[in-house]
Amino acid sequence: MEKQGTILIVDDNTDVLLAAKLLLKKHHKKIVTTDNPFDVESLINTHPVDVILLDMNFDRDAISGQEGLYWLKKIHTQDPSIAVILMTAYSDVQLAVEAIKNGATDFIAKPWQNDQLLTVIATALAHAEDKKALNKLSRQTQGLSQALSSPQSEFLGQSEAMLHVFDTLQKTAKTDANILITGESGTGKELTAHAIHAHSPRAHKPFISLDMGAVSGSLFESELFGHKKGAFTDAKSDRVGRFELAHGGSLFLDEVGNMPLAQQVKLLAAIQNRQITPIGSNQIIDTDIRLICATNEALPDAVAQGQFRQDLLYRINTIEIRLPPLRERQTDIPLLVQHYLEIYQQKYRRELTLPASAMRILCEYHWPGNVRELAHTIERAVILSEGNELAIHSVLVAPTQASAQHPTASIQEQTTDTFDLELIEQRTIRAALKHHQGNVSHAAKALGLTRGAMYRRLEKYGL
Repeated sequence: MEKQGTILIVDDNTDVLLAAKLLLKKHHKKIVTTDNPFDVESLINTHPVDVILLDMNFDRDAISGQEGLYWLKKIHTQDPSIAVILMTAYSDVQLAVEAIKNGATDFIAKPWQNDQLLTVIATALAHAEDKKALNKLSRQTQGLSQALSSPQSEFLGQSEAMLHVFDTLQKTAKTDANILITGESGTGKELTAHAIHAHSPRAHKPFISLDMGAVSGSLFESELFGHKKGAFTDAKSDRVGRFELAHGGSLFLDEVGNMPLAQQVKLLAAIQNRQITPIGSNQIIDTDIRLICATNEALPDAVAQGQFRQDLLYRINTIEIRLPPLRERQTDIPLLVQHYLEIYQQKYRRELTLPASAMRILCEYHWPGNVRELAHTIERAVILSEGNELAIHSVLVAPTQASAQHPTASIQEQTTDTFDLELIEQRTIRAALKHHQGNVSHAAKALGLTRGAMYRRLEKYGL
């Protein structure tokens, strides 16, 4: 069995230090000792300490245990993720209670039983790992909050359609109502989910997301509900599910329309009961989440076709927010163009002017990939432009009068003017996405591609 954890032992009795070190070095990766509690701060800074075994009484105060409580507070001020076990030769229940209230992981009396000490330290080590995991999650959540407030994550629009979206978002964000976000690919469904969470009472709690279209049937329960070690062949360690990770915060399920019916039943039960049970466990875990789902599927049609449960649709669709495609909010295009132009000029250290002809091309283009396509187009243009002007023609073919009048022109009509295979493929994918109203899964199937291959091409062409 692999040794784990760094243990720091602090006691003014050198015999105790030696005895503890001889016992623990057989079971743990590294043992550090000191007979002076004033060394603890520097030792923590120089060693990644997991558990501290701390004497409660030193020379200045032989029996009250107050010195131990003082150093306990100092340790947790410096690093709250470290588990501290207090020990004393004067076992006292009241002192033990006070120690636990002040953040001690456990309390042990001297002289100890070896098996007891090993068990206490093993428990403390697991506790320390849990603390570190929670701290990491907290840092990730803080990072997400910072990303939401950054210019690249601004939710922009001044058209009537977007003002309606903003109004609905403002009214619903402060509630705990389940929300379904609908719209074509690239319209900003995940960004909307972030905005809902950021403006909700749960904003300082975790925002956890999962792409349901990318989760295989065999991993569905593990991803959402977690599993215990040994629950199935590849379960080599415990896994915390997304429901539990999102406790107190928001859970965002993207592409919820792609879920098979068998998975829909399990999700419905978790939502209704507000409880989950990890695979391989008998423990029922209560959950407190705000559920936000997104889809580019027409779920009422899927219900009519027997592909989506109506009762699940009712549960996830307390409020629906429909995001309009960019072609329905053309007055927002100049605003978005200027926004992304500023971002990518700063990122790539360029200073470019935007000719009126280029803005006209951008405003006339139908944008089947919506805002995501527009952002990628501007980024590529900033990179490829020569001189001081943004050369949109380098990445976007100006729409012809015919295509502007007949945006549903066939793939053959769109590709007869070129023999560039990449350009033909790009146009074909755009046409397929438009035909299937932005549904990536359906477009991929029509093109004879897997979802993974389709996403690689979308990334390649910035769609």
